[in-house]
Amino acid sequence: YLRISKIFVMKTDTKYTITSALPYANGPLHIGHIAGAYLPADIFVRYLRMRGADVVYICGSDEHGAAITIQAKKEGITPKDIINKYHQLNKQTFEQFQISFDIYHRTSSEIHHQTSAEFFKTLYDKGVFIEQVSEQYYDEQYHQFLADRYITGACPKCSNENAYGDQCENCGSTLSPTELINPKSTLSGEKPILKTTKHWYLPLDKDTEWLKEWVNEGTLEGKQHHNPKEWKKNVLGQCNGWLNDGLRPRAITRDLDWGVPVPLKDAEGKVLYVWLDAPIGYISATKQWALDNGKNWKDYWQNPNAKLYHFIGKDNIVFHTVIFPAILKYHGDYVLPENVPANEFMNLEGDKMSTSRNWSVKLDEYLQKHPTKIDELRYVLAVNLPETKDSEFTWKNYQTLINNELVANFGNFVNRVLVLIHKYYEGEVPAIDHSQKINNGLTKGAQATIDEIFDAITNKVQQYVALIEQFKFRDALAQLMDISAYGNSFLQFNEPWKLIKTEAEKVKTIMGVALNITATLAALCEPYLPITSKKIKQILNDDALCFDFENVKSTITKLTKAGQKINQPSILFEKIEDEFVAQELVALKANIANDENESKASNSKPEIVFDDFAKLDFRVGTITAAEKIAKADKLLKLEVDMGFETRTVVSGIAQHFKPEDVIGQQVIVVANLAPRKLRGIQSKGMILMAEDANGKLVFQAPATKVENGSAVN
Repeated sequence: YLRISKIFVMKTDTKYTITSALPYANGPLHIGHIAGAYLPADIFVRYLRMRGADVVYICGSDEHGAAITIQAKKEGITPKDIINKYHQLNKQTFEQFQISFDIYHRTSSEIHHQTSAEFFKTLYDKGVFIEQVSEQYYDEQYHQFLADRYITGACPKCSNENAYGDQCENCGSTLSPTELINPKSTLSGEKPILKTTKHWYLPLDKDTEWLKEWVNEGTLEGKQHHNPKEWKKNVLGQCNGWLNDGLRPRAITRDLDWGVPVPLKDAEGKVLYVWLDAPIGYISATKQWALDNGKNWKDYWQNPNAKLYHFIGKDNIVFHTVIFPAILKYHGDYVLPENVPANEFMNLEGDKMSTSRNWSVKLDEYLQKHPTKIDELRYVLAVNLPETKDSEFTWKNYQTLINNELVANFGNFVNRVLVLIHKYYEGEVPAIDHSQKINNGLTKGAQATIDEIFDAITNKVQQYVALIEQFKFRDALAQLMDISAYGNSFLQFNEPWKLIKTEAEKVKTIMGVALNITATLAALCEPYLPITSKKIKQILNDDALCFDFENVKSTITKLTKAGQKINQPSILFEKIEDEFVAQELVALKANIANDENESKASNSKPEIVFDDFAKLDFRVGTITAAEKIAKADKLLKLEVDMGFETRTVVSGIAQHFKPEDVIGQQVIVVANLAPRKLRGIQSKGMILMAEDANGKLVFQAPATKVENGSAVN
């Protein structure tokens, strides 16, 4: 069987700091977020607490960066309104889903601003940064420099059309805005220009060699820091892709009015880059937790015996394995992460989960609809964790896993044992006779000693331990369910309901062993199914039931005490019917439809009165000539016969129509629009067009040909 890992031999002087990625406070959480960074960390933290470790689990809202201001513009409210709204929603959602943070903090807090500013100033005073004047993208229409997330375009590595200026979420590549193909501003939709600005850069090009050694060899300044064989291959692969490509200096300030102000006199209008500010949020949150609980935060960040683990999604790997470690090392007082067990992405019903397309299962909505099915969702997500490759969530699989595994396996075994204890012994725990031989629970007719049976359970517990400590949470859960399956076989092969008539003493031993297996499940399921664990412990009349992992076998044999009374059992899990699945699929598709309708509605213009409309002069004209405009991909220069004159109109239809295809086309023109110069050409009017569902432009013209110059009323 698997050897128990020795990574987490609990020492009194070891402090464990576990972090989950700080979610942006710009929208609700969906199950893909949970499967990526929060449920795996919660499983690990709960396990460490079971081991008696001194552990602090840190998270909070990332309340700075362009994502916040973009959402604020969409909703027509201030960034502060956005963060207050979604911080509270997400905090409550995490709590209800039993994610057991020690603190859920905010990067808008005073202690965070102070900590971030001090961090920057320390590195600045050490002469770490490069001060550099460069050209950066600027939106002329909005008169502002564009932060990374305000720019989209095609990814130069995978051609994804919707990559951001700092990252492609399709392939995971980290980018700079100038690398994007056909960039455009998310504010105006236009191509931005390059304009000069000054920023401070982190000289990552100087860090390539030590980072390579630290990541791949686990050594830091000649000392063994961690075991690189324990890092996931997908994490190492992405790290080395970056490192082998050669690191370059990276700007750690931005031209924005929302964020932590750069603490320098000549940096007005500039804030810290969110990927400098956000990871420092782990530190500021720990400071606040320490203040609230009478602890010393430095024990968890600056103690040589402290161990730091970052749980994140694959899109954040580079920031936690390259950029943040470099920042910590430059500061000099902090420990570097022991491991970064990042997960891949979870897909939904055959498609990539997407907040922007509303193709997701929002956790807060699930909890509102199904408040009694929290552990059920935790289980389904845990079984499907995208640990080394993308995984898939489907409602049919949700039904199958709950019915076949939680109901038919786990719940069935626990309920059978508890019901029989009440039926045979009025709820009193029977004594185990260790001299008895009973069926081994593996092969019908095969006998074993009680000692051998407890050896079999011990083996499975040891494998569970080893797998959790290797961050193989899916496999560890499989071992837990295997213990339950073994329990079902143990009952089935021993048939206590038959033996009770002829060998009542043997039945006491059978049921005593079965109850200890039940108690083992109650303890070990706590990281995965905390509500279920609590329920079983309450039924066993032992809320404080705990498991000693240093003495597995002796613990299993003593989890229950002969003569102790247990409480009446209750059903742990309910079967999921086909109707449940059908309703969820209908709701999912309705989300897409509602999102499309909302999108159309959001593009509607403000209400006007008739007098406003009456000011517009719509006239029919015919295009007599058309040509492309140099260096303008979207524009055509049109000559339009208006009946009473020929006008030049510059129209943004070049990506939909060739010049030769529009000659002779009758069109409707807004004839009294003030002239405007576009690309040096005076445009006198605007062509009326419609856009179909696929974004294709369509001419709006009279159904039958009419005389040029005719008015449209």
